[in-house]
Amino acid sequence: MKNKYIDLITQTYEFPQEEFEVIDDELYFNDIPLMDIIKQYGTPLKISYLPKISQNIQKARRWFNVALAKVDYRGEYHYCYCTKSSHFEFILTEVLKNDVHIETSSAFDLNMIEVLTENGQFAKDNYIICNGFKRPQYITNIAQLLSEGYVNLIPILDNMVELDQLDQAVQGKCQIGIRIAAEEEPRFEFYTSRLGIRYNDIIPFYESKIKDNPKFKLKMLHFFINTGINDTAYYWNELSKCVNIYCDLKKICPELDSLNIGGGFPIKNKLSFSYDYEYMAEEIVSQIKLICDREGVREPHIFTEFGSYTVGESGAVLYSIFQQKRQNDRELWNMIDSSFMTTLPDTWAINQQFIILAVNNWDKEYERVFLGGLTCDSHDYYNSEANLNAVFLPKIEENGLGFIDENSGKDADVQYIGLFNTGAYQESVGGYGGIQHCLTPAPKHIIITLDEDGELVTKLFAKEQSYKSMLKILGY
Repeated sequence: MKNKYIDLITQTYEFPQEEFEVIDDELYFNDIPLMDIIKQYGTPLKISYLPKISQNIQKARRWFNVALAKVDYRGEYHYCYCTKSSHFEFILTEVLKNDVHIETSSAFDLNMIEVLTENGQFAKDNYIICNGFKRPQYITNIAQLLSEGYVNLIPILDNMVELDQLDQAVQGKCQIGIRIAAEEEPRFEFYTSRLGIRYNDIIPFYESKIKDNPKFKLKMLHFFINTGINDTAYYWNELSKCVNIYCDLKKICPELDSLNIGGGFPIKNKLSFSYDYEYMAEEIVSQIKLICDREGVREPHIFTEFGSYTVGESGAVLYSIFQQKRQNDRELWNMIDSSFMTTLPDTWAINQQFIILAVNNWDKEYERVFLGGLTCDSHDYYNSEANLNAVFLPKIEENGLGFIDENSGKDADVQYIGLFNTGAYQESVGGYGGIQHCLTPAPKHIIITLDEDGELVTKLFAKEQSYKSMLKILGY
């Protein structure tokens, strides 16, 4: 009878996969021996595997450039990194190795860019796409960087008032963009995005406020759809509307030459994940060219702002099951040695799904369990769509509740698990290094890279948060 955990995974999914394999009943993630990492650093533990970032950037760049060549597209493709997905210095360092551009969403992003420039990591002629609402400090920082020679900094107007604010702050000439307020998918709570300027207002706004203003040059039209880039009638309809308004605007605004389609490439959130990136890139490029040809307009340069796609698959969080509790005849709880709410806040905020796999004991029988976090909040559990809130993991023996045998020092009965592709947004949403629910300490965080010989190199980025640091934040 095939009732082992490895049988369950291999029978249910195509396994092993590109980033996952099992050797001697232990899981490897991007060739990282996770049990060796756990033995060295313990759990809970956050991992950032930096080579994955460059791999994904190069893949996307290749897909789009191949698509441009296939249809004889006359514009260029520019890859921008969406900084709000992860602001860490080591993330930006890896990203900028690939000669990409940056998209920002707040004032302090621009302070970060100044530091990167001082360190020789970012060139002043790279593109900086400034999205988001522009509070006074954001406007001030935009004006400051423009005065310092960042010639391709492009504020994207989220509303018409921002043009007047920029006019007062900016001394020289400035390229600008306009964000389109896209219509939301029918199942969304609102009809139109709260971000951007309405379709019907864009051309009148250009003619009345921008066209004759010598300070500003309309360079870019921008749109983004909350559901991401998906092969649905809704997405293709919104893209078509966006390209059509671009063509209408281009006919009266010759300097307009760029279309920013935002972010939205999904990342792998389950082992059964399927998405044809190459097809989507080719179809996007083809649709833009088709509409432009029909309207007699030269194709625009295409910009993307991939955040989750860039950095998401570089991250993982490892936990141990420190206790198992049977609450009734149907609910068996495996309690992790941390909190989902604090380490992976999207699991409770938006029911985000991540890949969950056992790290060890793949040769044991499996059982259906619920995963719970340490805090006293009723929502501190993993909500998995795939299996109606429950997951399947190796069976924990009755005498092995996840504790290390203090006498022998053996940890054979300890069950370790990993949640994978967690590298985007979780640290910023959770408040990295700050005060967390129930004073749950932030876990250790390590960075993993490759040396010149292709060997794994690990570095401790942050120790587990101490009670002293928490008390200091609280004013004690």
